[in-house]
Amino acid sequence: MICGDKNIFAIEYSITHAYERPSFKGLGFFLIFINGKSYGVKAPNATMLACSIDSVISRLQSRDHHVTPFASNEDAGEIADAFLDAVYNEERPQSYFGLSIAEINAIIRLNHVTWAPDGDEAFDDGSFILQFDIGDAVRLIGFRRLDDGHHDPISLGDISIKATIFYDILQEFLSKFEAEWQSLPKIPEGSNG
Repeated sequence: MICGDKNIFAIEYSITHAYERPSFKGLGFFLIFINGKSYGVKAPNATMLACSIDSVISRLQSRDHHVTPFASNEDAGEIADAFLDAVYNEERPQSYFGLSIAEINAIIRLNHVTWAPDGDEAFDDGSFILQFDIGDAVRLIGFRRLDDGHHDPISLGDISIKATIFYDILQEFLSKFEAEWQSLPKIPEGSNG
């Protein structure tokens, strides 16, 4: 099922098996599209879907709180590298946007900028999605990490869309997922499928 427009912003998901257990919810896949680029693993058994669902719920609940002093006009590739250095290479002496790596790390964590990876195998393809709330818009930056620790320019997706459109797509996803999950037979609690 697809919510949104893959060429702009969309979420695609599939439920292969539904579970009664809330910490599983379902087995399937969860993808995010930014400007036609896909982030996540598309396979029938890519991940348990509970983490991805919880992440979307968290995004909705923390609307307008994914704010940083460096996302309005800065280059998407530089933001991606600043993120990677701040989260994975804190010992690098480099600074970005007039901020130290430690300051960027604190801002990223405090404002929950990282949407993906979301804590499960959905993004085991090495994808990262960053979300920034900027006024009445949401800026999304998607990328994959290279072996040298920087972003892969070929994988870079960057878009700013109206916040109402973004959050409406998140809500649409939750509604469609819940309706589909409710309609499916469930693997009982305590069973691994």
